[in-house]
Amino acid sequence: MNRLVLLTLSQSALGLWLTFAAAAAESAPWLSPNALAASPDGSALFVACATGQRVVVMDTQAGTIAASIAVPPNPSGLAVSADGRRLWVTCGNPAGLVAVVDTASKQVIARIPAGHTPNAPVVSKDGKTLYVCNRFNDDVSFLNLATNKETCRVKVEREPVAAALTRDGNFLLVANLLHQRPADADNVAAVLSVIDTAAAKVVKTLHLPNGSGSLNDVRISPGGKSAVITHILSRFNLPTTQLDRGWINTNAMTLVDIEHMEVLNTVLLDNVDQGAANPWAAAWTPDGKTLVITHAGTHEISIIDFPALLAKLASVPRETLAGHPADYASASRTTADVPNDLAFLVNVRRRLKLPAGDLGPRAVTMLGNLAYIANYFSDTLAVVDTATAYPKWQSFPLGTPPAMTAERQGEIYFNDAGICFQNWQSCASCHPGDARMDALNWDLPNDGIGNPKNNKSLLLVHRTPPSMSLGVRETAGEAVRAGIRHILFSVQPPAVGDALDAYLKALRPVPSPHLQQGVLSPAAERGKALFNDEATSCASCHPPGLFTDLQQYEVGTAGRCDKPNQKFDTPTLIESWRTAPYLHDGSAATIHDVITSHNRGDAHGKTANLTEPQRADLIEYVLSL
Repeated sequence: MNRLVLLTLSQSALGLWLTFAAAAAESAPWLSPNALAASPDGSALFVACATGQRVVVMDTQAGTIAASIAVPPNPSGLAVSADGRRLWVTCGNPAGLVAVVDTASKQVIARIPAGHTPNAPVVSKDGKTLYVCNRFNDDVSFLNLATNKETCRVKVEREPVAAALTRDGNFLLVANLLHQRPADADNVAAVLSVIDTAAAKVVKTLHLPNGSGSLNDVRISPGGKSAVITHILSRFNLPTTQLDRGWINTNAMTLVDIEHMEVLNTVLLDNVDQGAANPWAAAWTPDGKTLVITHAGTHEISIIDFPALLAKLASVPRETLAGHPADYASASRTTADVPNDLAFLVNVRRRLKLPAGDLGPRAVTMLGNLAYIANYFSDTLAVVDTATAYPKWQSFPLGTPPAMTAERQGEIYFNDAGICFQNWQSCASCHPGDARMDALNWDLPNDGIGNPKNNKSLLLVHRTPPSMSLGVRETAGEAVRAGIRHILFSVQPPAVGDALDAYLKALRPVPSPHLQQGVLSPAAERGKALFNDEATSCASCHPPGLFTDLQQYEVGTAGRCDKPNQKFDTPTLIESWRTAPYLHDGSAATIHDVITSHNRGDAHGKTANLTEPQRADLIEYVLSL
């Protein structure tokens, strides 16, 4: 590898940068860098720009932009061949594909069909296969790189968004964004799927602590012995009456022992009085001694002494031993205490704030001791030497910032823990995936204590009043401002609420993975006829259009935490394919559960007399909306 140096941006380099930025601005006002990959020799850094429809190439030796490669819309992930001649770019669309880029000519030379919203590409050890996570198909494609065709798919749990290959190439670790269980179960957490690459099947599922969700990254250490998963650890079983000491959400990483393929422990990334909201990407230095994690909500990074962290974890006993002296300097008396210990990283971690104006770090890669960080909301690349005692940042613009819009400003606020007391969380902490939901039940005081409700997607929320399952907020605008006061525990100027409104109003539904080439399948067409038939009466409360009549009904779904004969708001069915679990308490894991075991007396749709094939057709239609 060539010797890497960090250079200041020369006038000529700035000219090149602005030239490429001007070209990018013609096709998309914002670049939104969200993925990084380095060439094998470290001389080039590839930056995927999600809304810029391009991959920017940085010359790391000169500190200049070498090229800007136009790619299909929504580039979401990058992988580089061992010889550096090919770059694979996942393009996250419903009709997903992988763009194959020749790195010499800087041209797209092939396109490989993939699944719905592909991301997180990983090249196999022998270079013959590309593994791609198809987020909304809940599976992983195996793509043959000789034929550019898919050979098989492996089903995983729910919304795979990150993947890493073990050093021997035998196992692919896949991080699932959300859980797929009923929200009122005793243990509710997203999982890590372990795929045997030779057998092409999931051979193990690693369960994270109760409340784990929003898994954003999984990386394996250079030595191949450890993996780290970044995620949120929610305390959803507590009423949301305070934020102090991570009462609602904590921010975490879970470590995996690769040799035994089991979870080692979960460590909190927060401080006692300062949250580290929305941990996103992770990367190691080549020697494995330093682990860097980005915090997208607090616009900073954690620099962790990894050997010291492992030693500290090893020093904590599994159980309290008789006669063993207690360590009163530590809050963790046993390994079970570690996931609740806000001081565990003291003396083994440094937190560094990004330069002013650098917002939303969502990707990191290490070249030697240099951390390169892509900042989604500021269209910048920040660089810092992690080995120095007093690190100094440099920030490089990837484009000329366009005029700020209300929608973009609202998206920034939505993902910014800076508007939250002590930075514990952002709006996106409970509403990940572009303001959808975390699939958890929360006990919000707005309707009393002791009656948790399932979190709702914010799509169409301004068009489907009232808000909340009990309709306790008359409008979405009122709910947004109440959320700032009672969930973020802060007071913000009116402009913040106005911008958040603009962002939420701009959200658009994602086409369902149940559609076939963008239209209803034959089964869904049959289901549509059943849905609109007076015999089922589904459309009476969910009329086409918004698929809600905006009314409240008592439909026999009140649970043990609810008042008898409680009325609930009729939800929209649009995007119901991605909003499981269902009903106000998340007690129905599937739509099949909604219309069978959770539909006593046909109170919400007359489905008892349907045959199982008819139910399957009806479900297919609902999941296609």
